[in-house]
Amino acid sequence: MVAVCVFCSSSQLIDPGHVDLAAGLGTELARRGHSLVSGGGRVSMMGAVARTAREAGAHTLGVIPQTLVGLEVADEDADELVVTPDMRSRKARMDAASDAFVVLPGGIGTLEELLEIWVARSLGMHTKPVVVCDPTGVYASLHRLVDDLVEARFVRAAAASELVWTTDVVAAVDAVEAGVAGSRDVPADRERVVEETLEAEP
Repeated sequence: MVAVCVFCSSSQLIDPGHVDLAAGLGTELARRGHSLVSGGGRVSMMGAVARTAREAGAHTLGVIPQTLVGLEVADEDADELVVTPDMRSRKARMDAASDAFVVLPGGIGTLEELLEIWVARSLGMHTKPVVVCDPTGVYASLHRLVDDLVEARFVRAAAASELVWTTDVVAAVDAVEAGVAGSRDVPADRERVVEETLEAEP
């Protein structure tokens, strides 16, 4: 079983198709015997992925900061619901509890989560797979931007390759499973590795 953290939108103003995407991911994770780590809300995409995962038999852990309990409407049905004092501790708890990350369409909060966990992987701070699932091209401009940054040598090609882009739920979970199976141990001398990585930029 893999504990999969899903970053996604909690907005109720988005196209319902995105909510259906999240629901499909929750069902697929449960079908393959994985558990879910979510942002702890029960509305929109965040709620859909947790609800369908539970309905299909998956264990769900929700992590939500105290200030957002009222705004996102906490997922009280979660098998485990952790309320943290702030956003930083929320992300730290989600990261620690997860073996892999899937990023669905979302806003600036989702982008922050994606970039932070991707940067940490590119620096060798973890080896957990980071997968984007974007069937409708919400992140198409971001994907092009990353390619442009590689071309301009602001981003190393190796760092860009640490992020896996997919266009459907099945491919996303396939990438998670392949990434977990192929992950290597974090080097013991992490400071040396990070120093070499930074010196190697771009």
